[in-house]
Amino acid sequence: MALTKTQIAELKKKLDRLHQMLLEEVRDELEASENEQIAELLGHTPPDSADFSFADALADLNVAMVDRHIHQIRDIEATRQRIAAGRFGICVDCGTEVDFDRLMAYPTAKRCLRCQQQRERLYAHESTPKL
Repeated sequence: MALTKTQIAELKKKLDRLHQMLLEEVRDELEASENEQIAELLGHTPPDSADFSFADALADLNVAMVDRHIHQIRDIEATRQRIAAGRFGICVDCGTEVDFDRLMAYPTAKRCLRCQQQRERLYAHESTPKL
Protein backbone atom coordinates (compact mmCIF):
# COMPACT_ATOMS: atom_id res chain seq x y z
CA MET A 1 0.00 0.00 0.00
CA ALA A 2 1.51 3.33 -1.07
CA LEU A 3 2.14 6.09 1.43
CA THR A 4 -0.78 8.46 1.88
CA LYS A 5 -0.45 12.23 1.53
CA THR A 6 -0.91 12.51 5.29
CA GLN A 7 1.92 10.03 5.95
CA ILE A 8 4.22 11.84 3.52
CA ALA A 9 3.40 15.18 5.17
CA GLU A 10 4.16 13.69 8.59
CA LEU A 11 7.49 12.34 7.33
CA LYS A 12 8.36 15.69 5.73
CA LYS A 13 7.81 17.41 9.08
CA LYS A 14 10.01 14.83 10.76
CA LEU A 15 12.73 15.41 8.15
CA ASP A 16 12.47 19.18 8.62
CA ARG A 17 12.86 18.88 12.41
CA LEU A 18 15.80 16.50 12.04
CA HIS A 19 17.45 18.78 9.47
CA GLN A 20 17.12 21.82 11.73
CA MET A 21 18.46 19.93 14.74
CA LEU A 22 21.49 18.69 12.79
CA LEU A 23 22.28 22.18 11.47
CA GLU A 24 22.16 23.57 15.01
CA GLU A 25 24.41 20.80 16.31
CA VAL A 26 26.96 21.36 13.53
CA ARG A 27 26.99 25.08 14.26
CA ASP A 28 27.36 24.48 18.01
CA GLU A 29 30.12 21.91 17.57
CA LEU A 30 32.08 24.16 15.23
CA GLU A 31 31.79 27.12 17.58
CA ALA A 32 32.82 25.01 20.58
CA SER A 33 35.78 23.44 18.82
CA GLU A 34 37.08 26.82 17.69
CA ASN A 35 36.77 28.50 21.06
CA GLU A 36 36.16 27.06 24.47
CA GLN A 37 37.29 23.46 24.60
CA ILE A 38 40.79 23.80 23.19
CA ALA A 39 41.38 27.14 24.92
CA GLU A 40 40.49 25.58 28.28
CA LEU A 41 42.78 22.62 27.72
CA LEU A 42 45.68 24.77 26.64
CA GLY A 43 45.05 27.37 29.33
CA HIS A 44 47.35 25.57 31.77
CA THR A 45 50.64 27.29 32.43
CA PRO A 46 52.69 25.86 30.82
CA PRO A 47 50.77 23.33 28.72
CA ASP A 48 52.40 19.94 28.49
CA SER A 49 52.45 17.40 25.65
CA ALA A 50 49.48 15.53 27.16
CA ASP A 51 47.41 18.73 26.95
CA PHE A 52 48.29 19.11 23.27
CA SER A 53 47.54 15.43 22.57
CA PHE A 54 44.19 15.64 24.31
CA ALA A 55 43.33 18.86 22.46
CA ASP A 56 44.18 17.16 19.15
CA ALA A 57 42.03 14.14 20.03
CA LEU A 58 39.14 16.39 21.02
CA ALA A 59 39.44 18.34 17.76
CA ASP A 60 39.43 15.04 15.81
CA LEU A 61 36.32 13.91 17.67
CA ASN A 62 34.54 17.17 16.88
CA VAL A 63 35.48 16.84 13.20
CA ALA A 64 34.15 13.27 13.14
CA MET A 65 30.87 14.35 14.75
CA VAL A 66 30.47 17.25 12.33
CA ASP A 67 31.25 14.92 9.41
CA ARG A 68 28.59 12.45 10.58
CA HIS A 69 26.01 15.23 10.92
CA ILE A 70 26.83 16.58 7.45
CA HIS A 71 26.40 13.07 6.01
CA GLN A 72 22.96 12.90 7.68
CA ILE A 73 22.03 16.33 6.28
CA ARG A 74 22.95 15.11 2.77
CA ASP A 75 20.77 12.02 3.31
CA ILE A 76 17.87 14.30 4.22
CA GLU A 77 18.41 16.38 1.08
CA ALA A 78 18.49 13.20 -1.06
CA THR A 79 15.28 12.05 0.63
CA ARG A 80 13.62 15.38 -0.19
CA GLN A 81 14.62 14.87 -3.83
CA ARG A 82 13.06 11.37 -3.80
CA ILE A 83 9.87 12.87 -2.35
CA ALA A 84 9.76 15.53 -5.10
CA ALA A 85 10.38 12.89 -7.77
CA GLY A 86 7.67 10.60 -6.40
CA ARG A 87 10.17 7.84 -5.55
CA PHE A 88 10.01 8.20 -1.76
CA GLY A 89 9.09 5.04 0.12
CA ILE A 90 10.20 2.77 -2.71
CA CYS A 91 13.17 0.44 -2.09
CA VAL A 92 16.10 1.36 -4.36
CA ASP A 93 17.11 -2.31 -4.63
CA CYS A 94 13.92 -4.32 -5.15
CA GLY A 95 11.30 -1.66 -5.93
CA THR A 96 8.88 -2.71 -3.18
CA GLU A 97 7.37 -0.24 -0.78
CA VAL A 98 9.26 0.69 2.37
CA ASP A 99 7.06 0.23 5.42
CA PHE A 100 5.73 3.44 6.99
CA ASP A 101 6.87 2.35 10.46
CA ARG A 102 10.41 1.91 9.13
CA LEU A 103 10.30 5.39 7.60
CA MET A 104 9.03 6.87 10.87
CA ALA A 105 11.97 5.29 12.69
CA TYR A 106 14.48 6.10 9.94
CA PRO A 107 12.95 8.68 7.56
CA THR A 108 15.92 8.67 5.15
CA ALA A 109 15.70 4.89 4.57
CA LYS A 110 16.30 4.00 0.92
CA ARG A 111 15.69 0.29 1.26
CA CYS A 112 13.03 -2.01 2.63
CA LEU A 113 14.03 -3.89 5.77
CA ARG A 114 14.78 -7.13 3.90
CA CYS A 115 17.10 -5.45 1.38
CA GLN A 116 18.82 -3.39 4.11
CA GLN A 117 19.51 -6.51 6.17
CA GLN A 118 20.88 -8.27 3.09
CA ARG A 119 23.10 -5.28 2.29
CA GLU A 120 24.44 -5.16 5.84
CA ARG A 121 25.29 -8.87 5.71
CA LEU A 122 27.09 -8.48 2.38
CA TYR A 123 29.04 -5.34 3.25
CA ALA A 124 29.48 -5.70 7.01
CA HIS A 125 33.20 -6.40 6.78
CA GLU A 126 34.01 -4.11 3.87
CA SER A 127 35.70 -1.42 5.98
CA THR A 128 37.44 -3.86 8.32
CA PRO A 129 41.21 -3.39 7.99
CA LYS A 130 43.20 -6.43 6.92
CA LEU A 131 46.81 -7.14 7.73
